[in-house]
Amino acid sequence: MERRRVPYQKILFVCVNQREPHETCCAHRESEAIAAALKARIKALGLSRWVRVSKSGCQDLCAKGPNVMLFPGDLWYHGVTPDDVEQIVQDTVRGLSLPDPSPAASLWSPTG
Repeated sequence: MERRRVPYQKILFVCVNQREPHETCCAHRESEAIAAALKARIKALGLSRWVRVSKSGCQDLCAKGPNVMLFPGDLWYHGVTPDDVEQIVQDTVRGLSLPDPSPAASLWSPTG
């Protein structure tokens, strides 16, 4: 076993847990589409080396879902919709240490 530092500055954990059809869960509320949209936006901004979008199992907050957690950053987003993706990306990008000049810097504007 080797131990190393986490290779990403930030990780977005998107719950995609699926329960029975009659049970409440993030997967029944577009969480797979949200995860795909977050990943596509991070990739489009050229930030894949610094930000990881990772699907997670149950975060045990099903009634509040879909759920997305940002680490580090200590942010929990709940009731997320595809329309929230850009705001989550903006929150995630804030505080990244990117090499200068960064292609992402010219693509992303903190004002939206």
